[in-house]
This record gives sequence, C-alpha cells and structure tokens, in this order.
Amino acid sequence: MKRTISVMTGKGSVNHNSRKFHAKNTDPERSCLNVEYCNENIKDVYHELFDEALARYNEKQTRSDRRIDDYYEKICSGKQEKPFHEIILQIGNKEDMGAKTEDGQLAAKILDKYMQDFQQRNPTLRVFSAYLHMDEATPHLHIDFIPYTTGSKRGLDTRVSLKKALAELGFKGGTRSETERNQWVAAEKERLAEIMLQHGIEWEKKGTHEKHLSVLDFEKKERAKEVAELEQTISGSKEELSDILHQQITAGQETEQIRKESEAIRQEVSKLSATNHLLKEQTETLTEDKEKLLSENEKLEKQQKKLQQEINKMVQSKEVMERNIHAYDEDVKWQLAEPGALMSAKNYRDKKALPLVEKLKEVVKNLTIKCVQLMEQSRKLTAKVDGQQKHISRLTDKVMEQNDTIDRLQEKVSDLGRLERHLGREQVQSIVEQSKALEQAERAMKRPKRAFEMSR
Repeated sequence: MKRTISVMTGKGSVNHNSRKFHAKNTDPERSCLNVEYCNENIKDVYHELFDEALARYNEKQTRSDRRIDDYYEKICSGKQEKPFHEIILQIGNKEDMGAKTEDGQLAAKILDKYMQDFQQRNPTLRVFSAYLHMDEATPHLHIDFIPYTTGSKRGLDTRVSLKKALAELGFKGGTRSETERNQWVAAEKERLAEIMLQHGIEWEKKGTHEKHLSVLDFEKKERAKEVAELEQTISGSKEELSDILHQQITAGQETEQIRKESEAIRQEVSKLSATNHLLKEQTETLTEDKEKLLSENEKLEKQQKKLQQEINKMVQSKEVMERNIHAYDEDVKWQLAEPGALMSAKNYRDKKALPLVEKLKEVVKNLTIKCVQLMEQSRKLTAKVDGQQKHISRLTDKVMEQNDTIDRLQEKVSDLGRLERHLGREQVQSIVEQSKALEQAERAMKRPKRAFEMSR
C-alpha cells in the first residue's frame, strides 16, 4: 500500500486547534476522538525560555530606550521573526485515508508515534501546542512551536530565530529551493515515511501534486501554489520589462505605461544603489572609528597604568608614614628624658621639654601638609577614574549604535542582492546605467529652459 505525505505551514490558530470554536469542515460529534498532546500559554513559555536572557540584556544597557520590557510583545510587533510557527502533517487524503475508515485509524496511529519523539528530535523547536484531529475528513497533526537559539552575539543571547534554530539542528541554507526550512521539512517527511513503512505503508512521492487535509486546506495549498507561480511570473515579467525598456529607449518609442513601470524599477534600483554607496561610506567611517577607538583604548590603558603607579606611590607613602609613626613610639630621640637630680624645673623646661615640643610641632606640621597633598592627589585620581568610566560608557554606546547601523545597512545590501538574483547582476547594472542616462537627459532638458527664463 502506498500513500502520499503532506506537510503544510499553518497560520497557527490555537483556539481552532483546541476546538474552542468549530469550523464548517469539522464534525463536533467526533471531536472527542481528537488527541491533545500539549496546550501551554505561549506567554508562559516565552517567560520560561527568554526571561533570564532578557534580564542579562537589560543589565548591559546604559540607555533606558534600549531596554526591552516584554520580549513577546517586541517579537509580535516586529517584522523580522514570527512569535511561533505551525506545521500540519497528513498521510494520504480523504479518499484513501478517511478519518472514519480503518486506514484512517492506522494513519492516526502512525501520526501519534511520529509526535512522540518530535520534541526530542527537535530540541531547538519548543512545542507548546500540538493536536491530532480526527473530526475532519482526514486525520492530521497540528504542531505549534517557538524556534530559538542560544549563544547569540547580537541582542539577547537566547532569542527567537527559525534560521538559527534549524541551523543548530544541522540544516544549512543553500539555494532558494534548499532553504533551512525546506531541508528540515524533507527530513521530517523521511522520519514519517520510516514509521509508515513499519506499518506496511510505502511513501508515494508525487512532487507537488499531493492530496490535502480538507477542502479548506486544499484551497490554502492551491493559493500557495498560485502565489509561487505568480512570483515566478513576476520574476519573468521583470526580465521581460527590462528587455522592453532597453528596446524602447533605443528605438525612442516608449509608451506611458512602460515609462511608469520603468520609473518604479529605476527608483528602486537608485535607492538600493544609493544605499550601497552609503554602506561603503559608513564602512569606511566605521573603520576609521574603530581605529580611533583602538587608539583611545590604548591611551586609556596607559592612563590606567599611570594612575595605578600613582596609587602605588600613595600606598608606599602610607607605609613610610606608618613606619615613621611607629618610630615616634620607640625611638629614644622622640622620648622625653628624665630630669637630672639637681636640674631645676626651668632648666628642664628650656633644655628638654621645649626642644622636644618644637620638634614635634615641626613633624605635625609636615604631616598635615603631606596629608593635604595626599587628599588632593586622591581627589584628582578619583576624578580621573570617574571621567574615564564616563568616557568608556560613551564609547560603548557609540559602538552599539554603530552595530545597529551595520545591521540596517546589511539588510539593505541583502535587498540589493535579492534584486540582483531576480533580475541578474548585469541586468541591474544595465538598469542603473539607463537610469543615469535618463537623469542626465532630464537635466539637459531643464538647463535651456532655465537659461531662457533668466534671459527674459
């Protein structure tokens, strides 16, 4: 017996999957046959996965506007990553594996076994909701998961990323048709096919001509195929448009519609070309800034060494002072001698006591001056250290801002690369040259008009 395997990407409606409401293609009387593997609150799972990394990230921020209060809300409001992903798996179709038939029961058994080791097999895809549905035309499995990566150098060290999560599972992106996701889906199909074979079912591979879960899912898949075909048509149309543009410019027979379409492409290419030029300038600026930062860092290290030397001198001065103070306690010359047997009080005062008091006054005066000097040195050193800390903080903020700028510019370069892959590098360069020629022609047409107006 042979059966097809269908793996689709769903929008991820947890309420629908848990049957908090019923769609037209479900049979509520058979919903009791559905299997719930897990149904966790996605926000709780986000706290479990990312709270510690979020705390570490926020601790490093010196600016309040860079702190993240709620990572889940940030991902939902952003455009780079989806908060979670869903895949839907099915064996056969409603004609050969209907949910009410024995073959449908066998399909449910195979899908159940497949689900048992899904999380263990995909540790970087945190499953928070999973259901086996038996109340539709064909048994099928919904799996909702949060892809995440650890050890990231940018942003949170643990963050949401489908590309990185799949890369950690061993799937490296290649061509447009061999993305990380496509490679992973292919591997999951192979795993499902192994379980099917254990139950006497061989995988019938039909390329893209698969049977589907239901009329609704069939329509979704058809729409996805239509979108893919439209993308190919658009890609081909762009190449055709470029050829038509070149021919029309050469022959001087441009139509209004072609001018509008070529203008849109020209603006896009000009924008990306300007971005590329800006990226080069920014790269040069960042290189210079990096060299300046390295130079300033060396200066700071030298200043730090100098400060440490001065502090060591202060410590040595303190040790010398402590030894001198100890000498005042034990040295004979700092002790008041006993009066002689026949020495009068006046003679004892003038010859013994007063000279010692004068010496002590001189010592106290020198120590006071030294203490004032040391306090002033300490104040200056503290001010220097504070100034260096503030300077380091400013440099850190500047480096982080530059990293953000690099990320944005890299995204623009990626956009230019996408355009080159659609149209071809030579075609893009040709359009850029044509755009420059059109701009020069427009400027040339405007110059006589301005000269004429000035002459009037």
